Amino acid sequence: MQPDRNNMTKDFRNPVKNTLWEYGMITLSIIIMVIGVYFFKFPNHFAFGGVTGFSAVVSEVTALSATQFTFVVNMGLLVIGFLFIGKGFGLRTVYASVLMSVLLEVCEVFWPLGGPLTDEPLLELIFAVFLPGVGSAVLFNIGASSGGTDIIAMILKKHTSMNIGSVLFLVDLLSVVLAFFVFGPTTGLFSMLGLLAKSLVVDGVIESINQCKCFNIICDNPDPICDFIINRLHRSATIYRAEGAFSHHQKIVIMTTMRRGQAMHLRNYIRQVEPTAFMLITNSSEIIGKGFLTN
Repeated sequence: MQPDRNNMTKDFRNPVKNTLWEYGMITLSIIIMVIGVYFFKFPNHFAFGGVTGFSAVVSEVTALSATQFTFVVNMGLLVIGFLFIGKGFGLRTVYASVLMSVLLEVCEVFWPLGGPLTDEPLLELIFAVFLPGVGSAVLFNIGASSGGTDIIAMILKKHTSMNIGSVLFLVDLLSVVLAFFVFGPTTGLFSMLGLLAKSLVVDGVIESINQCKCFNIICDNPDPICDFIINRLHRSATIYRAEGAFSHHQKIVIMTTMRRGQAMHLRNYIRQVEPTAFMLITNSSEIIGKGFLTN
């Protein structure tokens, strides 16, 4: 497949532009995460989700604020990461972790909070889950992370054969259990609900970001359709011959994959040039190849 030149994707031919795009997306993702964590998660003591989850608990039983604890732990984990991982420790993870810690401190200085923004804890839980979930999903989608417990995962992956997903879930679960003892059953149950919803939000957003449309077009005249795909949508296609089971007429099948916005244009064009064409359109959230995922 040819690169998608009509979408907001990385330009694989321009390393500088590609790097700027990646760090721009990391910055935007971290800002979204910080808004969710600082304005909705910390004031309500929702104790789920890695370092920030433990921060909500620790801030209640020590003199450190949640943002100060997050900063200290993130910086400490970065040092540990460099010691155990070395040169394989990604600069994007360092940038994201430092940026998140600094922005949380900035928020505490300029927008100090004495309590939750509203008196609706369920509403605030939704934002505390959704905003960091969206930010995390965008980071994961470009191969970056916000640091924190992700650094622990990197170390375990390199030096042990442990199930990383299970370890991280147990770490998150520990912070939720502590919330029951420190804040009571109400906050503990909200935190448990947030922990369960977090993974669903991240998975759902990643799938939505990567979703493409796969076409199988059965037609008599493939030339105008292929010309539209190649010259207007800047994609490519695979053509093969087929035979109708009932009529035994010779048909051409065009197979192509593209982003959702392009798929709408292709579908409308086919309806105009060959209304009798048969289109089978399916969704896919993981396509590996040139112009899509490369790993």
